[in-house]
Order: sequence, then structure tokens, then C-alpha cells
Amino acid sequence: MTTFPTARDVRTTPEGLVWEPSERWVRGRKGDVTVVDSRHPILVWEPGVPVPLYAFPREEVREDLLRPAKNPRTGTHTGSQIFYDLEADGELMENAAWTFPADDLAAHIAFEWFRRVGRGPDHWYEEEEEIFIHPRDPHKRVDAIPSSRHVQVDIGGTTVAETHRPVLLFETGLPTRYYLPREEVRLDLFEPTDHSTGCPYKGTAEYWSWSGEAEVPPSVVWSYPDPLPAVGAVQGLLAFYNEAVDITVDGERLEHPATPFSKTLSTP
Repeated sequence: MTTFPTARDVRTTPEGLVWEPSERWVRGRKGDVTVVDSRHPILVWEPGVPVPLYAFPREEVREDLLRPAKNPRTGTHTGSQIFYDLEADGELMENAAWTFPADDLAAHIAFEWFRRVGRGPDHWYEEEEEIFIHPRDPHKRVDAIPSSRHVQVDIGGTTVAETHRPVLLFETGLPTRYYLPREEVRLDLFEPTDHSTGCPYKGTAEYWSWSGEAEVPPSVVWSYPDPLPAVGAVQGLLAFYNEAVDITVDGERLEHPATPFSKTLSTP
């Protein structure tokens, strides 16, 4: 009988991996095929990677759907030794799963997430809620709180938004984001885009780009039309990248923060 580690066990491997058990029921599907059905997943943090991934006991994985990888992607994961191709729902997906060499993790298999890297199971669930892009970090908190602060947003000297009714979104490791009522944003100065992103904490966002003369990165404004329940207060509101626009809160101009998004934002 398999003995599973208990919650709150946090361990580090010689390779620098940090892992801990999760008590969430996690399932991964490729199309209509359930590839993983686990009540004993573990969360693994690789060195230098800010978000975790899941690994699962082998007995909770459909190993019959895995094939030894024909073209292993060595070096893509910390100390990874064995890669697998996934054959499910009529499709073969190369390097969709792998194992870590650490003794603690030898009996577990990790998977890529299709919506993050383009391969692996394309639908993931924690309990009955679908999650996107990557697992949620239990050590990260996201709070959306209505406020009466005076928030003003300027681009190239033009005031594009101003409100006393923002919702402030506090997310561990990121600057405060200011979500503003749509009617208090000059959306006539922006154009909708086809760009969208998924977030395991907030949901799927839609974007707008600045149409003026100032040099501003594309897709600088976003909104969650149907956010996850935990951040329902931001539904339909609009937020700007602090990294790219000028935001003044209660008369104080905020500095442009350096964040993981700073490198991905580029001017047209």
C-alpha cells in the first residue's frame, strides 16, 4: 500500500527542487480522455521558475497513454531524465510528460499544460473548478478590494481615466493593479485587440491598445468580463499596466515598477 506524504511537508531535493503535497483533487484531460485523476498530487517548484507545476503518483496517471519520447527535450526541466509522448484523443503530443531524477520524486510523473506551452492535457481541474496556464500557488494571495481612492491614468500627457471608485487588486509578487469603471475610462482612445490571456487566479482577459501618438506597448489595457469568483469585484472593470502608463493615486505619481511583464511589454 502506497504511503503518501502529509500536508505541510515541504522538502528540497539535491537538484534544488522544492516540493510539497497538495490535498486538492486534480484531474487533467486531453479532449474527452482523462489522463490524470489524482487525490495525492504534489506541487513542485523548479529553481528560478516563479510558478509551480503538479506531479502525480504513477498509479494515478494513465501510463498506458504514455510512450517513451522519440525526441526527448533534454534540459527543459531541472534534472529531468525520462520524457514521454502522450497519445490521447487521437493525437500524439511529444514530450508532454516527464520524471524528475530526485529520489523523493521518482514515483511521480509531471505534465506540461497545453495552454501554457502548446502540449500536454488541455483541461485541468482542481475539485470542480477548471484552472488555466499553471497550478495556483498556495503561498500566493490575490485580493480584489473596492476603494474610494482617487486614481488617474495618463498616457503621453493625456488623461485617459480618472475615478474615485477603483477596485484595487493585490497579488503577491506584483504591483497593485487599479481596476477602473468602464464609464470612467476614455475607451474611445483605444482599439480592441484579438489578444487574450488566461490566469489561474483571475480567469481570461481581453485587451485594448492605445491608438494615440505616444509610444505605448500594445494591449496595455485589459479587463476580465467573466472573472473567477474569488476576484468577482473586478468584473468588467479596466486595468492598465503600471509598467507602461503614468498612474497617480491620491495625488502621488507612482513609479513604473519592474516586473516579469516589463520584458514582454515592448513599444510598437
